Amino acid sequence: MDQVVYSKNVVEFVTVANEYCSTIENVAHLSAEENLGKLQKMLPLLYLKASVLPKIETVMEDELEKFVSELDYNMLHQKWMQVLGEHDGFYEVFDPNIQFGEETVRASISENLLDIYQDLKDCITNYSIGNEEVMNDTLAECKLHFEEFWGQQLVNVLRAVHMLVYSDADFSVQNNNEDVVPGTGNPQWLDKFWGTDEEEE
Repeated sequence: MDQVVYSKNVVEFVTVANEYCSTIENVAHLSAEENLGKLQKMLPLLYLKASVLPKIETVMEDELEKFVSELDYNMLHQKWMQVLGEHDGFYEVFDPNIQFGEETVRASISENLLDIYQDLKDCITNYSIGNEEVMNDTLAECKLHFEEFWGQQLVNVLRAVHMLVYSDADFSVQNNNEDVVPGTGNPQWLDKFWGTDEEEE
């Protein structure tokens, strides 16, 4: 098993996945343009490294531990929405529900990025535990989710990132470095968390 979990392709994937997660977590430290520039280079590399992961069979019966809580997800999602502002949305051209119709689907860059993050963060955290059975199964699960779910999200959001990088989108009106503050137009769940929501009469 150690020949798989410590193989060159696996270690390189974990390294890139870790860098991606760090980028998502540190969004407030860079401008929108700088964050998008990093993603433009990182997303294709992440796709490549995930696509060359070896086929891995699970060995444990127990479910893997999840480390990204709903609060973690929502806090980071909110920060990315603040950074991207009105540029967060894009029209999705590939969706299984509409590919044979004429409808359009409005997607969110921040939501796509966080969905990918959630899977990768759980994977690399389990991998870092050092238990080879856990490492094996978390890689197997991540590879499966890449094939069935977040690989498609990655290529979808890359198109939107590319468009913004080479557009004249103006992010100057956004306050990119300001932390989320309670009671200032945050989502309802966040104001409830801070206790700053107003009760309905």
